[in-house]
Amino acid sequence: MEPTVRRNTTRRLPTALVLGAVLLATGCSEQSDDGREPAATESSATPHGYVEGAREAAEEQSRLILGDPRTGASRVLDLVTGKVHESAPVTGADGLSTDGRFGFFHTDRGTHVVDGGAWTVDHGDHVHYYRAAIRDVGDLPGGRGAEIRSDAAVTAVTGSDGRTALYDRTALEKGEVGPARTLDGVHTGAVVPYEEHLVALAGDDELAEVAVYDRTGRRVASPDTTCERPRGDAVTRRGVVLGCADGALLVSAEDGTFTAERIPYGQDVPEKERAAAFRHRAGSDTLTAPAGERAVWVLDVTDRDWTRVQTGPVLAANTAGEGSPLLVLETDGALHGYDIATGRHMARTEPLLTGTAKTPTAAGAPVVEVDRSRAYVNDRTGKRVYEIDYNDALRVARSFDLDIAPGLMAETGR
Repeated sequence: MEPTVRRNTTRRLPTALVLGAVLLATGCSEQSDDGREPAATESSATPHGYVEGAREAAEEQSRLILGDPRTGASRVLDLVTGKVHESAPVTGADGLSTDGRFGFFHTDRGTHVVDGGAWTVDHGDHVHYYRAAIRDVGDLPGGRGAEIRSDAAVTAVTGSDGRTALYDRTALEKGEVGPARTLDGVHTGAVVPYEEHLVALAGDDELAEVAVYDRTGRRVASPDTTCERPRGDAVTRRGVVLGCADGALLVSAEDGTFTAERIPYGQDVPEKERAAAFRHRAGSDTLTAPAGERAVWVLDVTDRDWTRVQTGPVLAANTAGEGSPLLVLETDGALHGYDIATGRHMARTEPLLTGTAKTPTAAGAPVVEVDRSRAYVNDRTGKRVYEIDYNDALRVARSFDLDIAPGLMAETGR
């Protein structure tokens, strides 16, 4: 399926990446139109980073998983080739999350899993990028409100009742939903795989304590720290961030020892202005979250510092971190860029959203997805996705016209 692609210019890549991509592609055929990957060629030696059934690339293989809540139609947009692949319809989905490879469509009946076929493996001193077949995996129990978090080994599904089921993620990679193990206890919010353990908040919606489990489900650490009215979480290079009434907790590990450090707001913050849903670029230590209706919180995890940036009325926000602008999608339908340090308004696009896309509904809400060089905004009523070069005054680099209303969007390959 070919979308109509409107370009201002092609996606710019460093010369080294372009040359690397050419070398990696030598002797390999291109992905077929239906999303299938060619069979790996035989080699006398297994190269470092080899993954069976996948092809390694020189740059991020970003793809967008898209869903239309009204019709149930779903698509995967390959941002490298510009092609759109049709995936199985998911009736009744009103939420979509991702762990960087898999898309999780949330419905009353359970969670449908789509393998986006693109992912990144970060070894610290170097990174591997992979692309493979796009495919439907199946359904996980845990309906609307389920929180799903993964690492390379385990996928944790925490239901609205606080019960958590643990799945073998390598089975999902093979296109299967394997048997689940149940984690003892009741938890509030997500159970987060981290450093070959599971980080959780044991308790209720008013007060919970940090708990760390090993992969067998045995509780192995209980940092003497509580979180009042917990909401929101994120995984960074520095550790797991958990949102609390007075700011955040940073749970980190060193030499097998887990600690929890408070990062307070430093001021009284009304409940409606708390950071409760974090967004960030994968691999970044800079988090964003709406701070009420007309401001955005930016949390620099490295410096343990909160910044409140005054904006226009907020629909969605994100940032690539590391000196990049704060990106805020506002109710005027435009994407705005702000300097995080000074709060200065730096740039804006023309309105990207049309009609009712400016109002979050059961048919989906606009989001801002960010990777290492581009940002993406979904226009539900215009049936379009915009690609923004946030390092070039928010220039619209490409737009993709679709045959569905993409009320749900999540980026994989990161």
